[in-house]
Amino acid sequence: METQTAITLAPQELTMGLTLAGAAFVLAFLLTPIYTYLAYRYKFWKKQRETSTTGEVLKVFTKLHEDKFKRNIPTMAGIITVVSVAGVTFALNFDRAQTWLPLAALIGGGAVGLLDDVINIRGSGKGVAGLRSSVKFAMITVLGLALGWFFSVKLGYDSVHMPFGGDWVIGWWMIPLFAFAVVAAGNAVNISDGLDGLAGGLSATAFGAFGVIALLQGHFLLAGFCFTVLGALLAYLWFNIFPARFFMGDVGSFALGTSLGVVAMLTNTFFLLPVIGIVFVIEAGSSLIQIFSKRVFHRKVFISAPIHHHLEAIGWPETKVTMRFWVVAMVAAVGGILIALTGGYI
Repeated sequence: METQTAITLAPQELTMGLTLAGAAFVLAFLLTPIYTYLAYRYKFWKKQRETSTTGEVLKVFTKLHEDKFKRNIPTMAGIITVVSVAGVTFALNFDRAQTWLPLAALIGGGAVGLLDDVINIRGSGKGVAGLRSSVKFAMITVLGLALGWFFSVKLGYDSVHMPFGGDWVIGWWMIPLFAFAVVAAGNAVNISDGLDGLAGGLSATAFGAFGVIALLQGHFLLAGFCFTVLGALLAYLWFNIFPARFFMGDVGSFALGTSLGVVAMLTNTFFLLPVIGIVFVIEAGSSLIQIFSKRVFHRKVFISAPIHHHLEAIGWPETKVTMRFWVVAMVAAVGGILIALTGGYI
């Protein structure tokens, strides 16, 4: 695949992108009362883990969020975003080459997360925490490989662009690389979903940045998809900022993360994904470091992981952590767009 040349934007492309964002925002807002009614009627209360992945009792985490546990805050609100984006895309912006893959990732990742959330709510999983991490990892990997096959074989993508270095033809290695992007982004967004407004704000910023890049590349329908997600997330954030009325749940975080990884591959910006999503990288990295340190050295690096809980533990208010991470994400998004403009992506 060759890198896109510069594109002159016509007003109608910008208008279409804004229209899709607006449509998703309105639809998500209209669906929220329906979800809220069902959530409280059928008690979609999120049940918290009592132990970490290494078997340690989560004393610090439980103390930090004990007030939330008492409030019975509904989860699975991410289904509003999935339904809104899917509805708008199928109705106004469906395309085999540009929007089918990210939409399939959104729905597929959302389905995995929905299963996990349902098990969590029903309390039928081990420790009432939902699916085991290994099971979720395997399911997202299968999804990534399947979509990667379509991306490579059916759409003909066989190269990845290195900023300032040109395209590298990697042939069939594109399939595992694609799967890695999907799995990494899906899990990173999921790990980041731990504070009111955090994952939603970070995801909105990332999709906005990739939407701008896709627009500049001439992938107008893909850009429209990104702006559709952005519009739906803004409606979600209206209710999810502190104090949150509900959480997106795994149905939302896995849907957004897997779809974000696909968008990065379709714009041939795999190496910009960790730049634009730098906060996701830090969040996931802190969890991996914590797990590795406890298993190998039998000691913790952070008071609590991921890092947003560590910052809470040292005295940062939840809102300060969220707002500062949003600022970092916005700066990283601008930096990613600048690299795209100067590094041969546009």
